[in-house]
Amino acid sequence: MFNLVNLLDPVSFYKNYKIISIVLIILMALAAIAAIILVLMQPANSSGIDALGGSSETFYGKNKGKSTEAKMRRWTWICLAVLVVLAITFYVIPNVIMA
Repeated sequence: MFNLVNLLDPVSFYKNYKIISIVLIILMALAAIAAIILVLMQPANSSGIDALGGSSETFYGKNKGKSTEAKMRRWTWICLAVLVVLAITFYVIPNVIMA
């Protein structure tokens, strides 16, 4: 049963902090691995030698925001944002509780 006395008890506090830390580390690792995989799956932004001469606009270029490339880029940013939030939470929790 969870109550305030158990929260203030140093032994139970350490157990709770240890569990929260392990969960946060696992979630950060999963977010980092997902971000790495998404970045590696994305094609390069440069179009190679075609960029020098200036290529004409294509249908694919006009609809780039709806492509799978844009979706992967969006999911990459989401994974990185989750990673940042979890890292800040991992840092803040012991500092707030110990204060």
